[in-house]
Amino acid sequence: MSSSLQTTIRDLQLRRGRERRGLALAEGVRLVEEALAAGVPVRGAAVSSTLEGTARGSALKSALLKSGVRLEEVGPAELDALADTEHPQGIVAVVEPPRWKLDHMAGRDGAVLVLDGVQDPGNVGTMLRTALGLGAAGVVALKGTAELANPKVVRGSMGALFRLPSVPSDAATFLAWARQDGRRIWVADAEGEPLDAAARGERVALVVGNEGAGVSDDLSSAADRRLAIPLAQGTESLNVAIAAGILLYEVRRGR
Repeated sequence: MSSSLQTTIRDLQLRRGRERRGLALAEGVRLVEEALAAGVPVRGAAVSSTLEGTARGSALKSALLKSGVRLEEVGPAELDALADTEHPQGIVAVVEPPRWKLDHMAGRDGAVLVLDGVQDPGNVGTMLRTALGLGAAGVVALKGTAELANPKVVRGSMGALFRLPSVPSDAATFLAWARQDGRRIWVADAEGEPLDAAARGERVALVVGNEGAGVSDDLSSAADRRLAIPLAQGTESLNVAIAAGILLYEVRRGR
């Protein structure tokens, strides 16, 4: 018989369910550990005997119980049916991600990473993780970008979504905010100029776009600079998450 928690988990597998409830799913020991460490509310979790198969899993179960989180015991096969991954490690948790706003990034050191139509959720999750690791002020997801609460984004971020201001927005709203916050708009462009030392030290919003279509006209026309990563001869392009990491590192190195 399906419980209310299991019904919620199934609903959160769908975008409309996540948007309606303002909740997301966290699968696996590490991701739920990250949620607890970041102070993200855990609204409940389905757990199987697999969770206690390791010392780390047992410790997580104890920590959840100590925090007053409702745990529902299910069989391993039931848990697998609730999970989005093949190996959920005995736990699928319902979490309430922070409700970030653009102003949570205002005045912060580091670049704001702007994702313009980046559709692959794995890339989006990787960029969230990279942005946190390289000291970015936050991440803005514009129209056409994979939903931030998508389970693959959440997993790929490895907890960065719980710690780094990450906000969906539209181009007009973002551009108005960026100007108010004193950020120059730098757009990744294969035909742009190399990032040089003289340009470093500025407060910027770094825009990366869809690997096929690139950055939208609205963002491109607002660019203060267009930047390219010099590539070896015969190389057409880089994965967008790799490119974002290189550019974020260069910006950080020049601060």
